[in-house]
Amino acid sequence: MAKVVALVSAICIILAISTVAQSHDQVFNIEGDVYCDPCRVQFQTTLSQKLPGATVRLVCTDEVTRKVTYDVEGVTNADGHYSLQVVGDHENDICEVTPIKSPRAECSDPLTEVQKSRIVCTENSGMHTAVRYANPLGFMTKDIHAQCPQVLQELELHDF
Repeated sequence: MAKVVALVSAICIILAISTVAQSHDQVFNIEGDVYCDPCRVQFQTTLSQKLPGATVRLVCTDEVTRKVTYDVEGVTNADGHYSLQVVGDHENDICEVTPIKSPRAECSDPLTEVQKSRIVCTENSGMHTAVRYANPLGFMTKDIHAQCPQVLQELELHDF
């Protein structure tokens, strides 16, 4: 009987510890950059510049119900880099970062090919760090910069 009581007690302790361990709020740090594309090619070139003061928004949406479960905005620093915090494990959510506003009127056309960057915000992903890196996002200038044909030729992209 004593062995049964000890076994049941051990199981209860293990379950209590695992419940406490799972109840903590995981915090993920989302890192990324926003740039200006003066060639309107929708990827970074040597003429691209980082955009300080650009606004980005991260939204997590439940895959089934499509309800927003997390929403946060941030602004890029002097290097065009942003850092956002996501609290909680969002294993069943789709989390995406979107550029919202450019600080430069001459570079405010949103990219049409890469409009969002999807982020995995769960401990159950095989990643052993709380930092998640988003793909670069950006805006395009209204007019193509005069040096763009030369830059694209150097990249052997003749069809642009």
